[in-house]
Amino acid sequence: MTSTRGPRRRLSEDTRRGQIVQATVEVVAERGYGNASLAAIAEQAGVSKGLVSHYFTDRDTLMEHTARATLVELRTAIADGLDLSAPVPEIFRTAIHQVAHLRSTHAPQLDAIEQIVRNLRDPDGTPRLGVDAYEETYQGQEQLFRRGQREGSLRDFDTRVMAVTYQSAVDAMLGQLAGNPDADPDQYADSLTDVILAAIRA
Repeated sequence: MTSTRGPRRRLSEDTRRGQIVQATVEVVAERGYGNASLAAIAEQAGVSKGLVSHYFTDRDTLMEHTARATLVELRTAIADGLDLSAPVPEIFRTAIHQVAHLRSTHAPQLDAIEQIVRNLRDPDGTPRLGVDAYEETYQGQEQLFRRGQREGSLRDFDTRVMAVTYQSAVDAMLGQLAGNPDADPDQYADSLTDVILAAIRA
């Protein structure tokens, strides 16, 4: 009997890396950071441990790459749902509501990031992922703040300070909602939006 199957398609390097990162997110979220070995991740991805090591030199490198890539994924998910032609205050209101619902739409990603950021450290104990991981996020927020200032909907303020403050408040909201599953995410988002807009509106 002659096989009708064609040659096995070779995945691109970016596709393979993405496959491994997705498996890392799933393993960390389901089994915990401490149990997310390269062997477990390889099994989840359906590849050999050697292939994982080919793309990522060690476990720490894989974990850092996964956290950074997942932050980009979450940031993109929020941005894709925004109407950037809307008034700036409304853009922030929509963004905060979308973040409030991330636990229902991107729970594994949130769990994985939280565990990696908390546990991944350099040999001297310094957290390996610092505020630099938020730099692109801060820059995007600053652009919106400056636009609102130019258009007259926002008052004058230091946009970097406000971006850091805004992100800290949003992260705290995620923590509160995670610890209080019965809380209404929309109600929390509305309250937080009112506080932020009261501070920045012209």
